Amino acid sequence: MTEAMNETGWAKINLALHVRARRPDGYHEIETLFAFVDGGDELRAEIADADSLVIDGEFAGALSAGGDNLVSQVLTLLRERYGADRVPRLAVSLTKKLPVAAGIGGGSADAAAMARLVRRYFLPEIGDAALARLVGPLGADIAACIASATCLGVGVGAELSPVPELALAGTPVLLVNPREAVATGPIFAAWDGVDRGPLFTGADLRAQLFAARNDLQRPAIAGCPAITDVLTALGELRPWLARMSGSGATCFALFDAAGECDMAAQRLAASHPQWWQMTGVLR
Repeated sequence: MTEAMNETGWAKINLALHVRARRPDGYHEIETLFAFVDGGDELRAEIADADSLVIDGEFAGALSAGGDNLVSQVLTLLRERYGADRVPRLAVSLTKKLPVAAGIGGGSADAAAMARLVRRYFLPEIGDAALARLVGPLGADIAACIASATCLGVGVGAELSPVPELALAGTPVLLVNPREAVATGPIFAAWDGVDRGPLFTGADLRAQLFAARNDLQRPAIAGCPAITDVLTALGELRPWLARMSGSGATCFALFDAAGECDMAAQRLAASHPQWWQMTGVLR
């Protein structure tokens, strides 16, 4: 096989994220609704004499291309599990289009993309669940990013179940980040410990989402006040839902029509040209 192999690390958003409790192991019990956008980082790979990773793109400077990169770790882990005869050495290029430490699963999405690429070309018999069990321990969001489909995550976010009542595919979405990195660990640590109730899903999608929340939004804003500016600006664009994703600082807005989303993106680019943004639809 000499042709280039390709895979996308789809951007993740948390439509809602309820933090329920701190765990003795330092993690948190959460309930979250994952959704994925039809755009993200791009991976390319070719069989080579030795593994390598080259990173380009707008946000390449924020990442290490060494062995600590999740992409490299996934490749090593899969080779250790299945052997070098099945998982060859690969020269990998990552085009980093998504901001780093942004609450949209960039590192986890890239790790999942690497796992899917290896599975597609070399391990086609491995299902999503088995793949997630193997590489999921590298990051709490990786299991959800393997499938990159709308789902409910509980526990630390890695126990997944489908939510077919959330028929969101094709929903126009605008992602906005004020170009400020927000580290996940300190935001979870700053959660006030108050359990504000469970996350429910049901037939009335909008009512359920309106009633939901992101419990990390308050501590994230305390560390990154620009999140408030982004949410205020998004609210003025009249989406049917706007919320912070993950631990921030990226926020999202959902619209009824692509034209509305595109117009909102144009207005935002004119009023806040310094912010990063991406438009797309939910997968």
